[in-house]
Formats: sequence, C-alpha cells, structure tokens
Amino acid sequence: MPYSPATIANYFLQRASKEGRALTPMQVLKLVYIAHGWHLGFRKEPLIDEVVEAWRHGPVISSLYRKMKQYGSGGITELLPVNPFSWATASWSNPVSKIDEKSAEILDSVWNGYGHFGGIQLSEMTHKEGSPWWQVWNGPKRKETGLINLTINNDLIQEFYEQKIKAHKHGELYEKYRSNPA
Repeated sequence: MPYSPATIANYFLQRASKEGRALTPMQVLKLVYIAHGWHLGFRKEPLIDEVVEAWRHGPVISSLYRKMKQYGSGGITELLPVNPFSWATASWSNPVSKIDEKSAEILDSVWNGYGHFGGIQLSEMTHKEGSPWWQVWNGPKRKETGLINLTINNDLIQEFYEQKIKAHKHGELYEKYRSNPA
C-alpha cells in the first residue's frame, strides 16, 4: 500500500531529529524521491501515492513541496500534516502513520546511504544525465510542447533504480529482494 509523501517525509524528519539535525525542504523532497525509486526498484511497487513531476530544478512531489514551502531553505521544525484535509501535525514522539517493516527497511537504507548529504548534493544526484528527471526534462515531449512540471512515470523511475540495483548488487537488500520482491 503506497503512503502519502508526507508520511515518508515525516519518517526522515524523525530520523534527523533523533540525530539532533533538521532537514531542509530540498533534502526532504530528494530523500522521498530517492526512497520511492529504491522502493520501486526493490519491491516493484510505489512507495508514495502521488506522481513525481519534472520541474526545472529536479524531481518534485508537488503536495510535499507546498507543505514545506514556508520553510524556504531553512530547517523544517515540525512534522508535516499527513491528512490532506487537515493541517494538524503529529508530535515528534507520536507519528501519524506506521510504515510496514519491509518499506521501513528500505527507508532506513536510504537514510543510512543518503541522509548525510545536503540538499544540493542530493539534487545533483537526481539531475544526472540519464536519470528519470533528466530523461523527462530533456525529452521530446517537453521540447515539443514547452511544458513544465511533466509527470515522471513510475515505470521510468523503476527501470532506472532496477538498473542501479543490477549494477551495484546493493548489499543485503539486493540479496533479500532479488528473488522475492513482495
């Protein structure tokens, strides 16, 4: 079952808080996107229940962007509202949503692998030539129409992360999900 982007963002915000750190909106957007990609690659199903869009400055989940916009480039100081009809937030000690064990394992791996990077570094990773964002942003549809904020299809994201998995044999998670993605 996919989660709201805010649920996944809150997972990373809580991890950072436990380490005495605050994440910026750019870090959160990129971590959620990267986690979604690895989840698609390993489990063959989406982590989040919204589309990812190709914006000028990279892949964006628009609802998450709107919820964090108020922080600018500063650290996020509270958990994000998960219910789209409410701006009420959970407390740091009492998260709104529980994440299943297999998804949490992937989120922990993403945090351990990417959580120490700054927003610019994470952004550069998601902009590399050949990445899903790069393919859509530089693709024929955008060039022909001039449109911005095009959807990055989950199939494209999944294919990209599956290739990364195959190329790197991503440690324990690779071995675990190689034959049984569910």
